[in-house]
Amino acid sequence: MGFESVTKHSATNSPTMADRPTIVSEASPFFQFEQEFITGLRCIPMVVRYRLDRVGIKLKLHHWNQLSEADRLRLVLAPCDTLLEQKTYRQELRELVAARSGEIPKDLPLENPFPWLSADLPDSVAAQAARVGVTVSHQQWRSLSELQRFALIKLSQPGHENRNFLPAVQEFGLLNP
Repeated sequence: MGFESVTKHSATNSPTMADRPTIVSEASPFFQFEQEFITGLRCIPMVVRYRLDRVGIKLKLHHWNQLSEADRLRLVLAPCDTLLEQKTYRQELRELVAARSGEIPKDLPLENPFPWLSADLPDSVAAQAARVGVTVSHQQWRSLSELQRFALIKLSQPGHENRNFLPAVQEFGLLNP
């Protein structure tokens, strides 16, 4: 299923972004901590950032902002799990960005293995958790989904705005009782 079929499906069966509720549901591809910028998709959501890392593309915010809202929603909803879906996602994303911005997004080296697949808590996540007064155990880390692990890694990187780290930890149920 490529982007075209996602667009047809979303146009007929899914609400527009303006029609979306302000509260993220369990079926939503967005995290609660992303709530403030979901409307209009003005920032690249974690689900898309996760897919970009999986397919090896560096998408700059100015590329994202040159896409239409429908384009952005297609990137959120398009499948990207199997190798074929990843290849299709990568190809169609590159074509879409080129068509809208006249630029080709840069390639990212694919990490092998991806750090969010490790059962070991990354040092960056442990350090950021300590900075906000939280301890994330190895057991808690292992209980998270791949996307949740990815989000915590991204939110704990140096130079990244880390203000959403604590809300993510809370959302993921990692605060010790």
